[in-house]
Amino acid sequence: MTSTAALIAAEALPPAYAETVTRIWAPLAAHLASLHKSRARPLLIGINGAQGTGKSTACRFLEHLLHERHGLRVATLSLDDVYSTRADRAALAATIHPMLATRGPPGTHDLALANTVITRVLTGTGPVAIPRFDKAIDDRARESSWPIVTAPLDILLFEGWCIGAKPQPGARLATPANALEAVDDPDCIWRRHVNAALATGYATLFARTDLLVELRAPGFGAVRSWRHLQEKKLRSARGGGMDAAMLDRFLDHYQRITDHMLGLGIGADIVVPIDHQHNAGAILFEDRAGTI
Repeated sequence: MTSTAALIAAEALPPAYAETVTRIWAPLAAHLASLHKSRARPLLIGINGAQGTGKSTACRFLEHLLHERHGLRVATLSLDDVYSTRADRAALAATIHPMLATRGPPGTHDLALANTVITRVLTGTGPVAIPRFDKAIDDRARESSWPIVTAPLDILLFEGWCIGAKPQPGARLATPANALEAVDDPDCIWRRHVNAALATGYATLFARTDLLVELRAPGFGAVRSWRHLQEKKLRSARGGGMDAAMLDRFLDHYQRITDHMLGLGIGADIVVPIDHQHNAGAILFEDRAGTI
């Protein structure tokens, strides 16, 4: 059995993070456990949050708490791990728009894979492989390296930066969100493709969630700063990676949808605000199933 303190240490978090676990993640885990009990079936829980909001960390603690304190079988599927292969994205770039070679925005994920895994995990029986994407090679990891879970699980946490995002009104697409869109997508082909993907396949996928939790960043400026700091640490540790200009170009692919989500919200059931220092504020909303 792994203690919360041991998990905090393993995640290289300060001991004071225990207060966040007590104040935010433990009550949220208890709420999810209660929801599972009341519905008496496996649940798909969406975890939304822009880059740097701590989705992966939140999921690790929720998995731990749901298992250790509530006896539930839980795993996490990341939207990042169902990116389309590098070859498939290259084909999209060649036939639709060059910007689709860059992973991240809607239109660059394998939705059939995501739907199949979710269905097998929640309604199947026996071993199910959970996909993994290797960002170091910008391609899907070998299937032999994917972790195995035994279905059916009680709860699957489905985390990703745009889970629950809504498409924009078509008229909003005409104005570029940044220099990348203005220069590389002057005819709005990429913007329209991404928006159409959100309105169709992604909407169907996101509608499968039983409850949506949003880790809300204070703004895209904070997201950009967090990601630059992270990349600086990675460059120092591994001696490579994106420089500032490369990273800004990469982040520009995410700005439009992130700004849209933060401006209008995503209709989340539960919102946890994250401040500039990555501190989690008090849970703001009550969900459809009751209060925490």
